[in-house]
Amino acid sequence: MKKMNYYYNNVPDKGLCRNNLIYTSLISDDKRKFCQWYHNDEGYHGGHNQVVDIELMDEKFEREIKYLKIMRNEYPQHIPAFEIDYEFRKVYLQIDGPDMWELAGCQGTDYSHVLPDWEDQMLEIIQAHKDLGLYKFSMHPSSYFIVNGTLKSINYFFTYSAEEQGFTPMDVMSHISEDRQSVLIPAMESMGIDVNAVQPLDRLQGLCFDSFKNNFSVETMEKAKAIYID
Repeated sequence: MKKMNYYYNNVPDKGLCRNNLIYTSLISDDKRKFCQWYHNDEGYHGGHNQVVDIELMDEKFEREIKYLKIMRNEYPQHIPAFEIDYEFRKVYLQIDGPDMWELAGCQGTDYSHVLPDWEDQMLEIIQAHKDLGLYKFSMHPSSYFIVNGTLKSINYFFTYSAEEQGFTPMDVMSHISEDRQSVLIPAMESMGIDVNAVQPLDRLQGLCFDSFKNNFSVETMEKAKAIYID
């Protein structure tokens, strides 16, 4: 096994920031393998662990591998090749360098300078999720890698299927950064949404896309929302 190191995003005006708030992010020296380690590693999270409950962490791991497998079976072109270490709760993904956000300097809403047709490819991935009856809420640009010119989606730990009844926004606040909460919570309040009540997945997916309009253009997120409108 190749040596794996902590993986951070180098954010302007903030410096090195954790790549993920739930699992511990690792990357190989040659940046050809990325690891999602579903473990609260104190050296990585530094006391800011978002999920400390072992059962909840296991649930996130199980969601990740469940939906990665579904994607591999139905739309393998949209995810990296991967291997699973069940004993140590690790998912190893084959990549081709840092994530899309890192390649773009962790700023902006247009990624055409790192992948010219990134928007078309991302919308194809979102369409695939819709076709499979999936609702994926990990939409941050760091949830995408570029492999041989193809956009690949990861972070399925925050994905639900159409058979599920939704969830309360407060139950998943640990998944969401404070910066995004500062946008999302006022938006929900303005819409009269009770953050302690179960909300339908369609509504939550629309809110998710709205909350990422600081990371993607408004036009792109409106196109994504339109995919989920029957």
